[in-house]
Amino acid sequence: MESPNLNRRDFFRLAGVAGAGIALSAVNKTAMAALPEIVSSEKADTQAPLYPDTGRPYNPVVTLNGWSLPWRMNNGVKEFHLVAEPVVREIAPGMKAHLWGYNGQSPGPTIEVVEGDRVRMFVTNRLPEKTSIHWHGQRLPNGMDGVSGLTQPAIMPGKTFVYEFVAKRPGTFMYHPHADEMTQMAMGLMGSWVTHFKDTKLMPVDRDFVFLLNAYDIEPGSYKPKTNTMLNFNLWTWNSRAFPGIDPLVVRKNDRVRIRVGNLTMTNHPIHLHGHEFQVTGTDGGWVPPGARWPEVTTDIAVGQMRAIEFVADEPGDWALHCHKSHHTMNAMGHEVPTLLDVNQDDLVKKISNLVPDYMAMGETGMSEMSDMAAMMDMPLPENTLPMMSGTGQYGAIEMGGMFSTLKVREGLARNDYRDPGPYRHPKGTVASEYSGTDKVPEATRPPVNNAPAAVELQVRKPQGHGEHSGH
Repeated sequence: MESPNLNRRDFFRLAGVAGAGIALSAVNKTAMAALPEIVSSEKADTQAPLYPDTGRPYNPVVTLNGWSLPWRMNNGVKEFHLVAEPVVREIAPGMKAHLWGYNGQSPGPTIEVVEGDRVRMFVTNRLPEKTSIHWHGQRLPNGMDGVSGLTQPAIMPGKTFVYEFVAKRPGTFMYHPHADEMTQMAMGLMGSWVTHFKDTKLMPVDRDFVFLLNAYDIEPGSYKPKTNTMLNFNLWTWNSRAFPGIDPLVVRKNDRVRIRVGNLTMTNHPIHLHGHEFQVTGTDGGWVPPGARWPEVTTDIAVGQMRAIEFVADEPGDWALHCHKSHHTMNAMGHEVPTLLDVNQDDLVKKISNLVPDYMAMGETGMSEMSDMAAMMDMPLPENTLPMMSGTGQYGAIEMGGMFSTLKVREGLARNDYRDPGPYRHPKGTVASEYSGTDKVPEATRPPVNNAPAAVELQVRKPQGHGEHSGH
């Protein structure tokens, strides 16, 4: 885990990324010189929380596979600089996508402010088309809401706009374009926004994570998403990363944990945590009063919604955290593939092998054989794509992809240690195992059979005709 450590020079170096952006010379250099330093990062690792050294104090969040954007204080105003630009994002090891993002990544960096902060956002457009930014969920002046054509002129390529407002309401929010929204969000333009409580003692937690749900349709062999796809995506991602590329959420035993999740896909996602029950403590509308919360192990996050969940991590182990739509925990897959369960393909394999020598039959006993064959035979994949199911644990193939990660609860971690501690060492006798047959299985207890005749014999008279309802 590292801190973002890039500066204006790195930004100029990134000017050539993907080759699809406007020329940097189109941006007015005199105006650029007066703007806050542009901080950018291409790394896909989860980076260290950014503790404030100016402005009001707060307890920072950790952005899963991302980072928080530094700022400068200018006469009491907190100033940030976002740059919309083409970026390259590694979806998982072995696959990269050519996307649009902010400051080198998709999603862009998390913005962290404190309730009551006056915020000034400079937004530079290095995309090949006009854009804007909508501050999703914020209470602000109408002209700062970022809907191009409605509340402001669009930001043309090469131009920089400034937004200014007070972060009135604490909570979890998002930012995304409101100009050619379908294309720009399908290309990955989005980011998280967290407004912390002014009172740092209010609803404290030990670890506070944030990430966005997003999705892409990138055909094997290609690098750019199909922006007109409505629902049939083949890459379901958290912060534009798919399992096994998503980092684990590492916490200490008995930490109070908050996980903030925003959904910028085009369908809902039931996010499910194993081993712990949690409460939904925050929505787009603010924090849920304690008396209105209830325990859950799954929370459904609809399109355009934010949810914050909280729990005490008191069960050590490696616990799955995932979307409960099973196709959303798969990577690139053909959705029109027929079901081949129980279909004997021996004859078919012989015929097809004459045309395609490397052809292998799969699906006859389920799709697990795909990961088994991959492990045994090092199956080749098309260029720039991912296996449908992937990842291995200490006991073998995990057979997951997409929106899947793990909550790793460990004793003895340092307060700010977010490093992956490796596989959980289970206490002896606490792992499910094959039944050896050496232990006697107790007979099941069954209720006694009652052979006595029924005390009352029911006689049912069937209705005749329609009676007074005739004609209705």
